[in-house]
Amino acid sequence: MLAIAKIRQLVRELNNRIEVGEKEMEAILILSKNLLSPPVIAFGTGMAAVWSRSDLKFPEQVYQALTIYLLLAIGFKGGGALAQASPGELVLPLLATLLLGALIPAAVFFGTRRLLGLGTADAAAMGAHYGSVSAVTFMACLAFLDRQTVAYEAYLPAVMAAMEIPAIFVALLLARRFCKDVTVSLGESIREVMTGKSLVLLMCGLAAGAVAGQDGRELMHPFLVAPFFGVLMLFLLEMGLVAGEKLKDARKIGLPLLLFALAAPILQGAFGLLLGWLIGLSQGGAVVFGVLAASASYIAAPAAVRVSLPEANPAYYVTASLGITFPFNLVFGIPLIFQLSQYLY
Repeated sequence: MLAIAKIRQLVRELNNRIEVGEKEMEAILILSKNLLSPPVIAFGTGMAAVWSRSDLKFPEQVYQALTIYLLLAIGFKGGGALAQASPGELVLPLLATLLLGALIPAAVFFGTRRLLGLGTADAAAMGAHYGSVSAVTFMACLAFLDRQTVAYEAYLPAVMAAMEIPAIFVALLLARRFCKDVTVSLGESIREVMTGKSLVLLMCGLAAGAVAGQDGRELMHPFLVAPFFGVLMLFLLEMGLVAGEKLKDARKIGLPLLLFALAAPILQGAFGLLLGWLIGLSQGGAVVFGVLAASASYIAAPAAVRVSLPEANPAYYVTASLGITFPFNLVFGIPLIFQLSQYLY
């Protein structure tokens, strides 16, 4: 009997090891699949072009055109989903968005002041960037989930648009509370965010998609839906060039801030994933929610910070968000959050 019990224990241990090994292999396969995806390859090519001193360069007009297209396209897709969603479906996600938009910038603000020794203006700038969202990381996450054939709630672009404002608002409130040198009014700062191109284009796309009707959406499909991933690949090639330049400046921000820029997306992403699970999102929806929480803005937030906190040092907030956190999320963060979701679902 003792021998049989030992054999059973050995079999259980072997099964556990096999299960752990299978999970590790699955994680490696997901990561390698993401690394070999066209958008990530394009992004890596852009960074390599900078490091090799290539003359590859996008004209500013092309970059602006790609940005306008992608924001309109993703807003249009979300607007179509909003037209078909009931108000009850949106209540919890929008409340969770407001919660994230308040907690993350506050945590980053107080954390960077206490642990990294940043001044009030720099800490508020970091809070605004890491509490707000990156539309490009969001798009890359959708592309990743589509390749994994994992479904997600189609109204999430509206959630992304809603997440732009609260974080910047909270960060600027904290700056005004703890910094006496802030001279720009809060109203002017919020106006800067509300009239920024990212939010204007997203809202335009959402409105157009919501009122277009089925015939209108089918009419726009060849322009705003079918070419999306090809345009995203071109845009990420340009973003690779920009991030490569910023990454060269990483040594200027110091090791503690560098570690923060790597740790923040992991912690924020895990929190966002858990929150998405708690409010009942699908696995894909919770992954998107986690990625939104993990991402850092480098379009809307810099515009607001530049107006409201001119004394904040861009070498900190731009290099950390665009040069470090953005490429980390694109290559490693999205697969990591997806892998963590496997334990919840």
